[in-house]
Amino acid sequence: MGSSASKAALRATTEEPREPEPKHLADLLRYVNATNMSVEHLADILTAQTRGSSWVVVFKALVTVHHLMVHGNERFIQHLASRSSLFTLHKFLDKSAIEGYTMSTFIRRYSRYLNEKSLACRLIASDITKAKRGIDGMMRTMNTKELLNTLPVIQIQLDALLNFNANPDQLTNGIIHAAFMLLFKDSLRLFAAYNEGIINLLDKYFDMRKSQCKESLDIYIKFLGRKAKLAQFLQVAEQVGIDQSDIPYLTQTPRGLLEALHQHLASLEGKNNFLPPYGFQPALIPSIPYTPVVKASAGNYWFAARQHGGTIIANGLDSSLPSHVQSLNFGEILVNTSDMKWSQPSETEINGGLNWQLNTCTCTSTIWNPISVPPIPYMVTFVLLLIDIDIEIDR
Repeated sequence: MGSSASKAALRATTEEPREPEPKHLADLLRYVNATNMSVEHLADILTAQTRGSSWVVVFKALVTVHHLMVHGNERFIQHLASRSSLFTLHKFLDKSAIEGYTMSTFIRRYSRYLNEKSLACRLIASDITKAKRGIDGMMRTMNTKELLNTLPVIQIQLDALLNFNANPDQLTNGIIHAAFMLLFKDSLRLFAAYNEGIINLLDKYFDMRKSQCKESLDIYIKFLGRKAKLAQFLQVAEQVGIDQSDIPYLTQTPRGLLEALHQHLASLEGKNNFLPPYGFQPALIPSIPYTPVVKASAGNYWFAARQHGGTIIANGLDSSLPSHVQSLNFGEILVNTSDMKWSQPSETEINGGLNWQLNTCTCTSTIWNPISVPPIPYMVTFVLLLIDIDIEIDR
């Protein structure tokens, strides 16, 4: 390892109670991104800094490691994932100052998240926050078995992230603020992958065996809980100064969707509580709130009604979940909204009205009513409204 990188690692983790200096982080990134440089010794230095007793040094070392995970070459996190253990800070406590007690709590939580992030990289064989997204992305092309193995790993990582659980008045210094900003960036990328996996899972739900349906339903229920906790996390992000336009707006999932999934599983288990046989339940068609502030991607929204005997699919449906996982730079300033890149060639601003077309039927109302469907000799067992977050994040 070069002496300059060694010095940069030590200078990034000094006793000064402020975030690691950008110039030292930049030096470390250049080193990590150089293909002919070993990252093992750098990892050794940074992990050694976490074994001290000062909360300042330990916290800065964790922030530096996280910064390299997020912005550096993926081989850095892959090396950390290959280690038998990473951070053992579950009992860390700095009693030397009053602030040390408070910061020690967040150090324990933060180190657990970084451990889970590294473990997830080992189990999935890649950093899921950097995986390709979209219709041909990693989570959308997994088969059922891969999804059932991968989604619980993502859930555990997201749990550890949300467990950081800092209030705005607890982000009292530059170190914990830098940690929160890195967690914020990870949360958007992680949830985007999580969401795409859930879309793929539900798309396969009616072709699964009973045991797979049961497992998938449990995963989906947990997804709803984590979505609610993420909303709380994003509220904190807004309160600490992150621009509202950079924060996704998460709408509530229609209750009827969960009911439909329960109904299908019940049918496989032989329970007599099926959906009505000749139509859709009105509860499955949500109303669209007036949302003038945010923008939603114009493509890849879909509505499907799954039947025994056929599938009805309508594409190009604008919806009210504008979860725009944006491209953010986490250095001295946030990236301007005009610099944020979307994977779709155009955007549709939701301004109180919708225009969408299903065959020859056009609707311009902000309220969705039950769709009239001719009687069919098959029981409709599924009505699904999903939002496909297909937004590019610069790495």
